Amino acid sequence: MDMLLPGARAIGERLKARGETVAVAESSAGGLVCAALLAVPGASAYFLGGAVVYTKAARGGLLGITDAEMAGMRSSSEPYAMLLARKVRARMGADWGFAETGAAGPSGNRYGDAAGHACLAVSGPVERVITLETGAPGREANMRAFAAALFRLAAEVLE
Repeated sequence: MDMLLPGARAIGERLKARGETVAVAESSAGGLVCAALLAVPGASAYFLGGAVVYTKAARGGLLGITDAEMAGMRSSSEPYAMLLARKVRARMGADWGFAETGAAGPSGNRYGDAAGHACLAVSGPVERVITLETGAPGREANMRAFAAALFRLAAEVLE
């Protein structure tokens, strides 16, 4: 997690300076985004909460996402990443919602995405969503890469 701390620290400093808050919904990163944000002293000034939304049960139970909202949408996609970011932001009353969904590996997911595929979203006064392809099968390395990429995306959006 050490490699994630500079990105988390930079995000935390920007949020604190602006008096803004964040909530996180992550899937394949498995909690690394939340852990890195919380490892920064003073995180309580900006971090409202987070959820590991790894299953359909978590999607409904933690974020209240219904089957109707999922109609025509699949996990590990840009529209789904944005839905996660918007939902966690709204449910937590945060200024910003960060989200990640993908296939950490070592194999791909049931939708045909290869290991190392992730969709990352930031929702707030500005919204942005991107797709990352690491091209690597290593689960732990991909989890870290997904979290680091989400911090880079958030830094760009918060500029």
